[in-house]
Amino acid sequence: MAATPYIVTNGIVLRETETKDADKILTLLTAERGKLSVIARGVRRKSCKYAACAQHLAYSEWTLYQRGEWWYASEGSTLELFSGLRADLEALALGCYLAELTEAVTAEEPAPELLRHLLNGLYALGTLHKPAPLVKAAFEWKLLALAGYEPLLDACAYCGRPDPQQPCLDVVQGVLRCGRCGARESALSMPLCRDSLAAARRVLYGDPKRLYSFTLGAEAMKRFCAAAEAFTTAQLERGFRTLDFYKSLQPARILSR
Repeated sequence: MAATPYIVTNGIVLRETETKDADKILTLLTAERGKLSVIARGVRRKSCKYAACAQHLAYSEWTLYQRGEWWYASEGSTLELFSGLRADLEALALGCYLAELTEAVTAEEPAPELLRHLLNGLYALGTLHKPAPLVKAAFEWKLLALAGYEPLLDACAYCGRPDPQQPCLDVVQGVLRCGRCGARESALSMPLCRDSLAAARRVLYGDPKRLYSFTLGAEAMKRFCAAAEAFTTAQLERGFRTLDFYKSLQPARILSR
């Protein structure tokens, strides 16, 4: 009888589902194999040595083996638990949205850039404590680009101006336009401004290591964030439960100040 093949891989828990007994089904994002469904037997027992690895958003080194179509966890060792996120409900809620959004665009194929992007986003939130709206929007813009939905923001898609007058993003077609250009053909557009357009271009075309290293004025940030979310929703054609929860925290946070 052939020996059971084992693999060792680093992965982050995008989703966890409790099943019968003390088991969980984990959705892991790995660099080499993309998205994997993994059965972690007995992981809900206090005696399980790798229970911490099976938490939502935990990044760990896993030893896995395959039987049929399923992967099973054999061992795990935590690499990063993002404790800064877990101490802040709003940051944790946003982190869960980043994970759910990443899961939506990931397949069972190598995904090193998507994994790196998610880890960097969680690090920016939980360790660097970057502003949540900035992280959310920059993450959305860049994730969609990495997943093959990159918008064309170098110039107006109709007149070719690199500095469009009253710039707008057509979130359905994924193109930039002047306020008057293509107005009839555009199904849904979000208004930008010079600063919010510059920020979007920086995120899409600039150094990924400096993805969250900029600031914007209040109005420009509002447009930058609104366009990113509208573009994400239009391209993926779905909503996100974790995003709804994150948004539900905003009034309570404002009232508590």
